[in-house]
Amino acid sequence: MQSIISNTAKVLPDVVNIRQRETVKLSQKNFFNQQTVSNPIIFHGVGVHSGKAVCMIIHPAAVDHGIIFERTDIEDQPNRIRASWQTVSSTNMCTTISNASGVSVATIEHILAALYGMGITNALITIDGPEVPIMDGCSDEFCKSLQETGAIRQSKKRPSLKISTTVKVENEHGWAQLSPRDINLFSVKFLPSDRYEGLTQEQSIQFSYNTDDFAALISKARTFGFYEDAQKLWAAGLAKGASLENTVVIHKGAIMNEEGLRYDDELVRHKALDAIGDMALAEYVLIGHYEACNPSHTLNYQLLKKYFETISAN
Repeated sequence: MQSIISNTAKVLPDVVNIRQRETVKLSQKNFFNQQTVSNPIIFHGVGVHSGKAVCMIIHPAAVDHGIIFERTDIEDQPNRIRASWQTVSSTNMCTTISNASGVSVATIEHILAALYGMGITNALITIDGPEVPIMDGCSDEFCKSLQETGAIRQSKKRPSLKISTTVKVENEHGWAQLSPRDINLFSVKFLPSDRYEGLTQEQSIQFSYNTDDFAALISKARTFGFYEDAQKLWAAGLAKGASLENTVVIHKGAIMNEEGLRYDDELVRHKALDAIGDMALAEYVLIGHYEACNPSHTLNYQLLKKYFETISAN
């Protein structure tokens, strides 16, 4: 499944002249500027949960536009959905956002992680189905296409939010916390349960946009799950698009994928990838410390919700 760079896809009316500006390479030094893609980028794939073929296009967008999804297969009701923690409608197995009409897009975390990690703040993402294509189970193909296409550096700084108070959420599996820090920092720990059998070693990783390269350190880590869980999901008509081509499958403590893991700590790197994608729903660069142990989409959403409710009450 390859992406195709296109100059013919539709462009928003308010960015007609955007390509007259200088195209820049995506780099850390540009991270705190607002940026958009220099040309539309097309991706074809399948949804990991729906199993449906989908075409997704990332279009350039104007300053302060943010990230907005548009369901092009729906025409009889409002079909745009802002990528925000306030539009999250489900965190069951993935992160799903919906608008007031109930139109939704699922599994948005990997593309949001790529956009956030590569410094793209403004884009219209058109999609002709209910779920973002899974590609090979991570953000790597998205990042490669973003790097190849380049970005337009825009006239304003990227919105940032300095974390002012410590907020924590937890459940029986793990916890997640935001706390004050002078830089943007993600610290994620993964503690395998007894189900992982031979994969029992604790894994941890730290990532900061101030110093680290998202594409090199995080983007290639794939989603993972258990073979016995996949059997149950398939029987229930779920995870229809999951396969060894896009998921690390664990069975009795062993990795079923012929090529094995991409990194010894690929599992925690993917946990960090998901967290970065979910926390992008804050719609800010968070200046502070995200710290978590066995985080999930549910914990990440609950953390953002609790933080914004806390600061609103003060």
